[in-house]
Amino acid sequence: MSKVNQVLQAFKNGEELTAKQISSRFKLSDPHSAISTLRKSGYAIYLNKRTNSMGETYNKYRLGTPTRQVIAAGIAALGVEAAGLV
Repeated sequence: MSKVNQVLQAFKNGEELTAKQISSRFKLSDPHSAISTLRKSGYAIYLNKRTNSMGETYNKYRLGTPTRQVIAAGIAALGVEAAGLV
């Protein structure tokens, strides 16, 4: 299983991961590239800001479900014919 697929499987298991966690856990030198690859493959990977008990903020990636507005924007950008809706 490729490293990107391992990251995807972690997201499918409900995990939220920081870029640093992805880098160390999956031995990826560029975790942002893995996220980009997943997004280009059609997965809705979101980046959420979190704040810990000491008031420090950090970002975590997670797999989510796109909203209707996001899907509508994608179809509008591709065109109805390209989206296969005709």
